[in-house]
Amino acid sequence: MTPRSPLLVGLALVALGLVAFVAAIFVGSSGLDAGRVWAALVGDGSVAETAIVRQIRMPRALLAMAVGGGLAVVGVAMQALVRNPLAEPYVLGASGGASAGAALFYLGFVPPVIAKTVSMPLAAVIGSWLALVFVFVVAKDGPRLSTARLLLAGVAVSALLGSVTAFVTFASPEPDKLRAVLFWLLGSLSGAQWPGVLLPLGVAMGGAAVLWALARPLDLLATGEEPALALGVHVEALKRGLLALSAIVTGVLVASAGLVGFVGLIAPHAVRLAAGPGHRRLVPLAFGGGAVFLLFADLVARTLLDGQELPVGVVTALCGVPFFLLLLRSSDAERVV
Repeated sequence: MTPRSPLLVGLALVALGLVAFVAAIFVGSSGLDAGRVWAALVGDGSVAETAIVRQIRMPRALLAMAVGGGLAVVGVAMQALVRNPLAEPYVLGASGGASAGAALFYLGFVPPVIAKTVSMPLAAVIGSWLALVFVFVVAKDGPRLSTARLLLAGVAVSALLGSVTAFVTFASPEPDKLRAVLFWLLGSLSGAQWPGVLLPLGVAMGGAAVLWALARPLDLLATGEEPALALGVHVEALKRGLLALSAIVTGVLVASAGLVGFVGLIAPHAVRLAAGPGHRRLVPLAFGGGAVFLLFADLVARTLLDGQELPVGVVTALCGVPFFLLLLRSSDAERVV
């Protein structure tokens, strides 16, 4: 596919985003027609209708945009770090680590002395960072990273941390919290509320801004560590920064929406095909692509089955796993970096 103008791609994403956002506000299981939704938006609806539209649907749509965009830019960061299109937070264990950290904190398995000094998002960030560090240590093959080891280590760590989350859930002395923790295992945007949307939205946009500012070093890193070092890039500092950024953004987003996989794989790769690999254009377009993708995925999750809601993580996995397998079959994915 020949890359098109970034402006055209950006305009297409804006148009799709507007359609998806409007659909997220106007479509739902409550049976409100378009006229009643509009009345609620302009302040002429009933108390119940206004609450549904303004307090449930709007923050949920914004959280979908924050989580989708944030996970997409984390995917960009990880793919730049290992120079391989298969890298993304779910595949490499970052999401699983964040989920385990959040569940351990929520279910009271963190010692009280520590629990008093941390919050659930911070516990998720710590879990994500530890998982990433472990995966990268295992994948090291001397001074190089083995793609095969990286993927295998990521899959193994994700499975292990999923088991840890499930174990502490069933071992918890508070069985009433079981349903709540399934939120982290399957991914959901149903708990979105206005106060809780601000942190993930700020962290996602901040992560995108940092990566956009690092566009030139990331472009140079894509050519290889030695050429980047020769051109003045502090490679090791950049790698540590990307690792920390990935852990922070992933941890906060997983604490807010649970395990939502493959957004960081699909959005960056689709944008590269459409607009080219330069990070100055890739970062903002990937953010937009991830936001649009998760808005549509959540819309499907809310409307596919009558009378019940699918976890959004199920929808993204149904889309992402075939996409991952196609990438795995491609020649680009066979490189060892």
